[in-house]
Amino acid sequence: MIGHLRGEIAGKKPPQLLLSVGGVGYELEASMTTFSDLPEVGARASLFVHMLVREDSQRLYGFSAAAERDLFRALLKVNGVGPRVALAILSGMTPPEFRDCVSAGDAGKLVRVPGIGRRTAERLLVEMRDRMGEGEAPDAAAGAAPDPVRDAVSALVALGYKPAEAIRAVRAAGESGAQSSEQLIRAALRTAAAGRP
Repeated sequence: MIGHLRGEIAGKKPPQLLLSVGGVGYELEASMTTFSDLPEVGARASLFVHMLVREDSQRLYGFSAAAERDLFRALLKVNGVGPRVALAILSGMTPPEFRDCVSAGDAGKLVRVPGIGRRTAERLLVEMRDRMGEGEAPDAAAGAAPDPVRDAVSALVALGYKPAEAIRAVRAAGESGAQSSEQLIRAALRTAAAGRP
């Protein structure tokens, strides 16, 4: 998987971007927020990347900030939200603004984003509020400092554990004296494995 690219901007035609890295041109799609952060064609840029692989295509999505990529990934987990809608959301608001919108339950602001109807907006509010409440997206979206507990929970969720199950296991690991994310993950895996049938 490609997670980061650094190179020269060879072309910009929103939402498409061409980044030349070591003689290879990578085609990426990016939000308008990222486009506004990028320098002119010919200048060097560094982008966080999400690679989406499907049966009929492989696409790269570029982001000027890790928080933006993290929110994009969280949005893709919402039923009915694909890459285009996720990019539209990120083009209309920053990750902290989106977090505030979800916290306030402001469906009206989401409906103003192209491609989002009332039902999708309400689904986004419910699912993202649940995820944010379980430590999956808000701190990353806010650009907060690394948090060993959040990192451990995210790692367990990535391994297939349900968020609530991951949180319980990490809390139990913390009570056993684990402090770093690596210690928490190891202890949580032992705890979660012992609690599973």
